[in-house]
Amino acid sequence: MIEIIKKTNIDFMGMRKYTFVISGILILLGAIAVVQIINGTANLGIDFAGGTTVQIKFENPVKLQDVRSILIESNIEDFDLQDLPSVNNVLVTIKREEEKLGVFSKSIRDSLSRGLKDNSIVDYSVSEIGPKVGKRLRVDAMWAVIAATIGILIYVGWRFQFRFSVGATVATFHDVLAVLGIFNILGIEINLILLSALLTIAGYSLTDTVVVFDRIRENLGFILKDSVEKVINKSLNEVLSRTLITSITTLLAAGALFIFGGEVLHNFALAIILGVIIGTYSSMYVASPVVLMWGKNRPLVRKS
Repeated sequence: MIEIIKKTNIDFMGMRKYTFVISGILILLGAIAVVQIINGTANLGIDFAGGTTVQIKFENPVKLQDVRSILIESNIEDFDLQDLPSVNNVLVTIKREEEKLGVFSKSIRDSLSRGLKDNSIVDYSVSEIGPKVGKRLRVDAMWAVIAATIGILIYVGWRFQFRFSVGATVATFHDVLAVLGIFNILGIEINLILLSALLTIAGYSLTDTVVVFDRIRENLGFILKDSVEKVINKSLNEVLSRTLITSITTLLAAGALFIFGGEVLHNFALAIILGVIIGTYSSMYVASPVVLMWGKNRPLVRKS
């Protein structure tokens, strides 16, 4: 494989006290986000909060500012607009906790028909989610992430050793919570698209961590004279180039989606970019130190 970094001798484990502080802050932000999601106080999409999304296609292009002014004049509040200029579409999203949501979609269509008389509506669709369904989706989303993490714990425990599965699980939780916390701090909407990105991040984090763990396990079987800490440091330096190449390649693809993918894929791509960066960091500074802490005072691999 191409090496973008030649032989290194970085003391990864020596920096674990400092990186644990950083990771602790990221996990705290994620925990706060989880609490706010459960309480319904986070910036939730209509998938989780309930509401109405109206997609309107016009005969000719329309300016979002004109649509916004018309809706405000019609006393329609707390809405978000999204423009799809390539197909002359406008998405109007209104978050509501009321059970009866149909009145909002009709009011939006009537207001835009009156306000844009020279630009007729040629197509119209409505997607509505009630608050009970949104709450159920929030709970199901949490269970989906937990189930995926438990699956990771079982797989890595079977593939390696239980202490490795603990490290992989901690790193996966770390990555998911970190991205979720950053999105919450930035005020970006939390919806099913973000959930898909979080599950993708969990898979990427596991793949990267398994590669690192495989080298650690291999070296622990051959290098018996050095301490566990030295063997882990040696292993991390050996896979550093491979890890960076994989991460950079993934970031190029995610960056292309972020720049050229349009509004719909924007937040998904942003989550993947953050997840790749944090996942690469956690393989070195979260998963591996957890393995070291677990088996520091006794050999992880015995002589046969």
